[in-house]
Amino acid sequence: MATDSKQLTLFERSGHFWTSWLSGRSAPGNQLYDRALLSVVLGLMGFGFVMVMSASMPEAQSLKDDPFHFMYRHVFYLVGCVAIATVVLRIPMASWQKYSPLLLLGVFVLLIAVLVVGTTVNGARRWLSVGPIRIQVAEMAKLVFAIYLSGYLVRRLQEVRENAKGFYKPIAVFALYALLILAQPDLGTVVVLFVGTVGLLFLAGARLLDFFMLIFAGVMAFVALVVLEPYRVARVTSFLNPWEDPFGSGYQLTQSLMAYGRGDWLGQGLGNSIQKLEYLPEAHTDFIFAVIGEELGFIGIVMVLLALMFVALRAIRLGNECLGLERAFEGYLAYAIGIWICFQTVVNVGASIGMLPTKGLTLPFISYGGSSLWVMTSAVCILLRIDYEKRLSQIQAVQGRL
Repeated sequence: MATDSKQLTLFERSGHFWTSWLSGRSAPGNQLYDRALLSVVLGLMGFGFVMVMSASMPEAQSLKDDPFHFMYRHVFYLVGCVAIATVVLRIPMASWQKYSPLLLLGVFVLLIAVLVVGTTVNGARRWLSVGPIRIQVAEMAKLVFAIYLSGYLVRRLQEVRENAKGFYKPIAVFALYALLILAQPDLGTVVVLFVGTVGLLFLAGARLLDFFMLIFAGVMAFVALVVLEPYRVARVTSFLNPWEDPFGSGYQLTQSLMAYGRGDWLGQGLGNSIQKLEYLPEAHTDFIFAVIGEELGFIGIVMVLLALMFVALRAIRLGNECLGLERAFEGYLAYAIGIWICFQTVVNVGASIGMLPTKGLTLPFISYGGSSLWVMTSAVCILLRIDYEKRLSQIQAVQGRL
């Protein structure tokens, strides 16, 4: 009878998933999910909504004769985030691991489809249109490749650590993805994928010789890709000295730097940015951080960076905990998501302050853009699911010893 009662308890706990999540506890003193992580991410999304509305109104008025056009679309994206969270939070991590090769193949097919029937915007063919919705497949590739690589490391960890063959197999898959994404063209996403791949292989214990050879090859490939395209050369040279051509190749960066300069310590106040009045291109997408700096000042941007750093470090810590509990797939995937969020933040902020060339990457959870927001939501929901399953297994282990 005691055994049946215990099994019933476990069945009820897993069956009433949402009841447990809403209450946040399975037993006195045992939280079933990471409330701090969820609260910070929701706070970032809410803050992003406010800043997108503030930064986009002038451009929306000019392009659509409706200052709230982009705000309405962002609300739609946020509603989509709720729908995505409802689905992703219910998917067991074992299913992600089992179907990772199929996910990889599915996104590979979509990347080919983009080149054939994709929608072209500003000279780049990166989107698949589904009715009124445009999906940027390269954003999906970031998450799906992280899932695939995590599953590969579980299956081939010793091979990765002991010989070059195991190490370079996932690199070959990365190369196929990179070629399709570069054809769009989208160098920024390729760089994010490369850094995530290198970081995860390093954390998995790959041989240093293979690791450094990959780094060298990646740097050489990046230099070649920049040199072969005149517009990339212009981007790289303009960030080194944007004031040399402030109304040409350095225009976007000089306007961004002006925004930071006006922001000072406390900013001009929410809604009082001058640079967003069609002086700063992409003010609500790639350069939204400059508008944050102008309106909320140094204090505001530090608070945003601390929140994003918290999310990235939380993911890394979760990866450590999962590996300690021999939950390798979950651990590697948490690592990959943490590296991805951290690096993409660094690139976005670095580009807007003139430390890095412009790469066209969004600021996680804040910038306008449905594909980025939806994929980032999926990634965070996976982190929450990993943490949920980890906590649940620990509770079951304790109950099993009683």
